[in-house]
Amino acid sequence: MLLEERFLVLTGVALAALLAALVVVRFVRSGRLTLGRSAGYAWCRAAVEQSVTGVLLADLVSLRVLDANPAMQRATGLSLAELRRLTLEQIFVDEKDGESIGPKLRQADPRVPLRVRQRCRGGELVDTELSVNRLAIGARNALVVVAHDISVRRRIEAQLLENQQRLDHLAHHDQLTGLPNRHYLAAHLPGAIEEARRNGAMLAVLFLDLDRFKHINDSRGHETGDKLLQNVAARIRSIVREGDMVVRMGGDEFIVVLRNVRNPAQISETASRINEALAQPVIVDGRPLLTTASIGIALFPRDGTDMGELLKHSDTAMYQAKDRGRNNFQLFSPILDRRLKERIALETSLRAALQSRQLDVRYQPIIDIETRKVVALEALLRWQHPAQGAIPPSRFIAVAEETGLIVPIGEFVLERVMQDAARWRAGGAKLVPIAVNVSAVQLLRSDLRRTILKLSAQHRIEPEMLQLELTESAVFESREARYGESSEDAIARLREIGVAIAIDDFGTGYSSLSYLKRWRVDSLKIDRTFVRDVVTDLSDLAIVGAIVAMARHLHIAVVAEGIEGFQQLEKLRQLGCGFAQGNLFARPAPASACGRFLTGEPLAFAHDSEPLDRLEATGTSL
Repeated sequence: MLLEERFLVLTGVALAALLAALVVVRFVRSGRLTLGRSAGYAWCRAAVEQSVTGVLLADLVSLRVLDANPAMQRATGLSLAELRRLTLEQIFVDEKDGESIGPKLRQADPRVPLRVRQRCRGGELVDTELSVNRLAIGARNALVVVAHDISVRRRIEAQLLENQQRLDHLAHHDQLTGLPNRHYLAAHLPGAIEEARRNGAMLAVLFLDLDRFKHINDSRGHETGDKLLQNVAARIRSIVREGDMVVRMGGDEFIVVLRNVRNPAQISETASRINEALAQPVIVDGRPLLTTASIGIALFPRDGTDMGELLKHSDTAMYQAKDRGRNNFQLFSPILDRRLKERIALETSLRAALQSRQLDVRYQPIIDIETRKVVALEALLRWQHPAQGAIPPSRFIAVAEETGLIVPIGEFVLERVMQDAARWRAGGAKLVPIAVNVSAVQLLRSDLRRTILKLSAQHRIEPEMLQLELTESAVFESREARYGESSEDAIARLREIGVAIAIDDFGTGYSSLSYLKRWRVDSLKIDRTFVRDVVTDLSDLAIVGAIVAMARHLHIAVVAEGIEGFQQLEKLRQLGCGFAQGNLFARPAPASACGRFLTGEPLAFAHDSEPLDRLEATGTSL
């Protein structure tokens, strides 16, 4: 009971007790009872007459009104004479069903208020709370009724309840989509799990993450992104059953909880329908938008018995869905969990590697096919783990990009390249341009121009000695503004200071040729997958020939990667490819062994007996 309610009850009881003491005086004054007068009751009579709380005196048997104070007359709009013609049952009705309350009045506990509705002149009903005391006046039994008008309090309580419900809704629902939020999930998913446990039923948790939503949000604006999220929420809600739960966790992440699952096929069917629905174009402001979702699924009790386990495992399965090309769903398995733990361990080790000098830079020459002279070096990142040995870049570069570690790693490579170039020059070497692989994340999240100018001034190496290599897929995905500056803007700023630009692994990405026309690309590097079988595969031969011919007309240099045999080299020379790189000439070497690359003399082929380093030949470079 609220504090105010306790106060009103106590007040009513006190008034009723007071009236029990002074009602005799009122009846003596009216002449209806013959009892001795007492001047000591004058103050009590004055208190009742002036009270703002309505008071009634009624016969216990007939419930007819015997007397009423002025406050009661004002509350009902009736005079004392009019009230005396009525019974309590005519004045008060039950607040719930409007029926007679006579028995309740006769049996009322003075300590427990009665909630009723009071009739007034004109038929108006007012919420009222009664405190009732029984009183014996000689041989006659009466009821003393103290009536509190609680209509204002009821309105305030209703308003407070409405406000509380609104606050609860805001606290547990997403304002943008109207869906329940993570607080709602935390409050209701444990109950759903317990229900499934009692019923021996399955329950499925689906973790949805929209694919490439950040790109849409950044390129088309947050308002467009918000409208897309609202549409996605509506589509998901329309697919699942009424009793299922759809939650927006935040950003572009959603949770779907399927209750009372009969069999795994039902889950797969629902996930497929969600994928199909979200893959349909969404028209926002008259323009179509395409988005898909990667879905991870965890089942109770197979994949977890509490909320934490189910959310963690569905999240793990969602990342597996993204790794498998997005726009699909994956069921959790212990293998996925093990891979995720390995990924986390790899990230931890990579952070330690940055601090403990486990990272190193090797250099591989790029030669002119006709003269066999070294025209450039490519800087290749290597990681020598103290326990696991050499870890190829193909294992850790993706993790570095996802975690943002690629930015400090990229700065480490640039600084090492500048340091090595300065040492070579000090030793009398003839410097050649050095190609450095740059991640799209690094290009757009860090100020490469500023970093290069700083290192250039520090080591007195001109920016023209650098060539930045970007994969075409990374360039294509990042050509729209994502982090405040588009890749096109970032590359233009780098070209202003003399840095050359190369497209690495050409032909394996989106192969959008528009950037070759729009940007000033200095060279293309044909991916080793086309070069490997250029002698025996007519398709690879045609692709390489087309790339070389196109680049020649655009005045762009072409470098063939992964040269390991003389026949490959000769075929590339016949096609008109100008430059080559591979183990046929030299394996990647540490800076201290690069003197033979920088003499200006033709480079001899690697000795036939020298084993090829397959890791260096096939590993991803940075």
